[in-house]
Amino acid sequence: MLHGQNLPWRVALRQASRSTPRAATSRTTPSFLPTQCTVSTFVRYTRRYPTPPAALFASRNFTTSLRRPKEKAPPRTPDAEEEAKKEESKDESSKQPKVEEQPEELEDPIKSPEPIPAKSAHASEGVTAEGASVAGGEGSGSGSGSGSGSGKKRKQAERALVKPAIPEVYPQVMAIPIGKRPLFPGFYKAITIRDKEVGQAISELVKRGQPYIGAFLLKDEDADQDVITDSNEVYDVGTFCQVTSAFPTGPHDNFAMTCVLYPHRRIKMTGLKPPSPDSPQEPTKVAVAEVESAPQGETVKAPEVDQSKGDVVASFEESSTDVQKAPQYYAATSFLKDRKVSIANVENLVEEPFDLKTNQTIPAFVSEIVNTFKAVAHMNPLFRDQIATLSVHNTMNVGDDPVKLADFAAAVAQGDSHELQEVLQEMNLEQRLSKALLVLKKELMTAELQTKIARDVETRITKKQREYYLVEQLKGIKRELGIESDGKDKLLEKFRDKASKLAMPEAVKKVFDEEMSKLAHLEPAASEFNVTRNYLDWLTQLPWGLRSAENFGIKHAREVLDEDHHGLKDVKDRILEFIAVGKLRGTVEGKILCMVGPPGVGKTSIGKSIARALNRQYYRFSVGGLADVAEIKGHRRTYVGALPGRIIQALKKCQTENPLILIDEVDKISRGHNGDPASALLELLDPEQNNSFLDHYLDVPVDLSKVLFVCTANMTDTIPRPLLDRMEMIELSGYVADEKMAIAERYLAPTAKEISGLKDVDVVLEKEAIVELINKYCRESGVRNLKKQIEKVYRKSALKIVQDLGEEAFPESEALTEEGKVAQEASEKDTTDVKETSGDIENETTPVPRIALKVPADVHVSIGKDNLKDYVGPPVFTSDRLYDVNPPGVAMGLAWTSMGGAALYIESILESVISAHSSPGLERTGSLKSVMKESTSVAYSFAKGYLAREFPKNRFFEHAKIHLHCPEGATPKDGPSAGITMATSLLGLALNTKVRESTAMTGELTVTGKVLRIGGLREKTVAARRAGANMVLFPHDNMSDWLELPENIKEGIEGKPVSWYSEVFDLVFPDLDKEAASKLWEKELKGKKERKEYKKKEHKKKEEEEEEESGDEDD
Repeated sequence: MLHGQNLPWRVALRQASRSTPRAATSRTTPSFLPTQCTVSTFVRYTRRYPTPPAALFASRNFTTSLRRPKEKAPPRTPDAEEEAKKEESKDESSKQPKVEEQPEELEDPIKSPEPIPAKSAHASEGVTAEGASVAGGEGSGSGSGSGSGSGKKRKQAERALVKPAIPEVYPQVMAIPIGKRPLFPGFYKAITIRDKEVGQAISELVKRGQPYIGAFLLKDEDADQDVITDSNEVYDVGTFCQVTSAFPTGPHDNFAMTCVLYPHRRIKMTGLKPPSPDSPQEPTKVAVAEVESAPQGETVKAPEVDQSKGDVVASFEESSTDVQKAPQYYAATSFLKDRKVSIANVENLVEEPFDLKTNQTIPAFVSEIVNTFKAVAHMNPLFRDQIATLSVHNTMNVGDDPVKLADFAAAVAQGDSHELQEVLQEMNLEQRLSKALLVLKKELMTAELQTKIARDVETRITKKQREYYLVEQLKGIKRELGIESDGKDKLLEKFRDKASKLAMPEAVKKVFDEEMSKLAHLEPAASEFNVTRNYLDWLTQLPWGLRSAENFGIKHAREVLDEDHHGLKDVKDRILEFIAVGKLRGTVEGKILCMVGPPGVGKTSIGKSIARALNRQYYRFSVGGLADVAEIKGHRRTYVGALPGRIIQALKKCQTENPLILIDEVDKISRGHNGDPASALLELLDPEQNNSFLDHYLDVPVDLSKVLFVCTANMTDTIPRPLLDRMEMIELSGYVADEKMAIAERYLAPTAKEISGLKDVDVVLEKEAIVELINKYCRESGVRNLKKQIEKVYRKSALKIVQDLGEEAFPESEALTEEGKVAQEASEKDTTDVKETSGDIENETTPVPRIALKVPADVHVSIGKDNLKDYVGPPVFTSDRLYDVNPPGVAMGLAWTSMGGAALYIESILESVISAHSSPGLERTGSLKSVMKESTSVAYSFAKGYLAREFPKNRFFEHAKIHLHCPEGATPKDGPSAGITMATSLLGLALNTKVRESTAMTGELTVTGKVLRIGGLREKTVAARRAGANMVLFPHDNMSDWLELPENIKEGIEGKPVSWYSEVFDLVFPDLDKEAASKLWEKELKGKKERKEYKKKEHKKKEEEEEEESGDEDD
């Protein structure tokens, strides 16, 4: 019932329009709303809700307006009656209320839309926060609500009260999609609108006094939209909401509006009108608004007015002819049809009837939900605050209303969106309470888990703190009693003890004392403390003044070296010389040896044998590909994670000042942006400088003069000259067949047999099979490939034994240990992918899972020359020589490679038939480099001169077009040592004579015929022997190298030193007929002489004819 209803209706309407904006003078913002809502215009604590209509109670369709005691009308005063009469007389002439101007849209960013006014704290009879009534909605933006006016009017406005009425039936609303969680009746929700068209429509609704929308939950949780284009995008059950506040929050270029919604009841979408911006505009009329004005249910209707004014005016006339007509509520949203918004046809959902007296399940659910609320609030403070925030807006106890309790439980719980939607759309109270309880129980389980985690973490922290306090107390007690000092004192004492056992030089001792003094004044928590401690740790771990006792026994050293390596006489003799000097002096200085040779000849392994023979500690590191100087000289201490260089690390590991350090692959050092490591090795490998080697990390001089450095390289071409000059070179050539045979029998075969599991088995690799392997499969200088082939033979033998005897002879049950069986069972149960580490890997592994199985004693396997191909395949090299009989123009030379020596054939042929009309020329192929191309030109020039001098009638080179080729064109070739071989090939072609059989040659040739010195004679001799040559021609300057060759290499080969090419010519063409060779090409070049005689005859004949003609003229 409206207060002041006995006043004339026009006066009451006018007073309501004035009092509505004035009631919003005191506003507070609820703490649970977003920060965008700080300008919201509803009261937090003093809100009162009017009693819902009686018809709403009858249908169980609850609205947001909570129940409250019926308020009595204030007593009327004479002033109020007099004022009312004056107002009535003034308005007699006008039959309708004044029409407000059309509200502006949101294009003006400065003026924000006026929110629905809320009841102030001092005007208890004012308008509630749900919003203005239909009649008073248009007055929110008028100037009468600005607080101006006479005091008499203000008093009159305070007395007036218009009770807002929420339409019970609202068949058509603007639909807004909601994300994440649905809205429940009676609980506020702030949303953000990003669509400008939707925001303008909401503002228009608020200004028209129809701030009602439908909120429906999106099915896609990740969707973010403000318009529903398809009804399948949302759930069909939503809530009928009132916009209590709406205001823009975003910048001009990024529209955003915050709307505070208050859901009233559940509705169901029966139809959807998606946005249709292209639809034609039609003039519409505002629907007649229905207002519930009194508890008796009296309904009044406002007359229809022109929509062009944009107003909704309510009429309170009690008698009208149109009261009985059904109101057309859909017309209230007709002005939105031209906007890009969603309009939904909805119907109210009615609660299924229930009886609390007969249904005992509902009270049980209510009790359980209340208990669950208490349990969750006790565990989760955030949940407790949320309950308090939501419940502060309800003046009633939700526990007394099971319908409200179910919605309250779903509104505060953090459940899944589909579970909360099921609670919303469930109209059976018992089922709704059950689903709400399920969501709340999940919240309880989450809270219990969080509490358990927090309790466990707190327990661990408390335990650690307690242990820390006890340890500190124990330290303090021991310190007071003098039993034990603190950690820093112990550390300093430890360093002093270590230093007392070392013979540190004076410079190192001084630095040590300074660092100890610094450490004593540093706090353990300081970053510099750890840096100083690590430095002192390295400084005291180096073997200052400590050396190992060397063994200078010559016999012992020879036995050790012969036991590990066959051959290598040069290396062994150098080590024995080193030992002999040490035996006489009692001590030896460090040396720098560099062993150069092809791969697989034992350069790296000989270093370990030398250390064993000398009784020195052994340390090896490779510098192949090294590009950082810090690996050699260490990092500065200023860097995080700084470490000394590899040399200092070697001294720390060996704990002696005189170890043997093997620097491997010294010819493969790289150079990067971090410096040149090869230059850093200059100080390290210089005997005059390494007695005070300065590491960047230690920054104190370290004596390395007692260290024996052994370096290895495949070639010397890539080693810098200054570094090469500091090392003593020892060249290791490849092995010949008999050396490979001895190595295979003594070292390779027994080792391969043992690692193949055939140590005690009768498997024999016959000598003929090893010879076949050496000659047909492994022709390289080293024995690494031979080792691989022998291991392959024994592996195939093991497979053959297992296959012949069958799996029954070698059962898995006997091979597995007890621990292995347990691990295998656990592994079989594991279904994890092999790419991933199993979580139960500890149970699937064991230190000794298997034992070796014995092969029966009656097994016998023999590998000979005939069945060797069954184990290693067909031979790689089918013949020892490229030519069995060399044709004219082919000569066999010798070349040195990083893999050892190799036979290099030179071939020369005529490209075309030689004749008197042909022109000379030379073409070279075979991947020849620049030096070798120059050697070809020199040999060609020398051959032409030698042929012209020794065989003047042979004019072959004047008309021959020659093609010179070196086989194996894919292999680059360079070097000057093939000069005499090329000249021999060209002269053999010019003389059409074969070179002496089985003759190989090497030597650099000059244009005058002098033969110059070459290198790699040992490797070339080995290659000549491998190719089947029995005579080797080499420069006379290399005679000393030939004499130093072992007899087993020179066996069967006749060495011929030469100084001039004439000596070579006599050796390679011993049976040449010089007169026949001079006349060799006369027949092909015969046409030239005949042409000259013919020209002479023609010339003579012409002269005779001219004389006859002159005689006739005289006559």
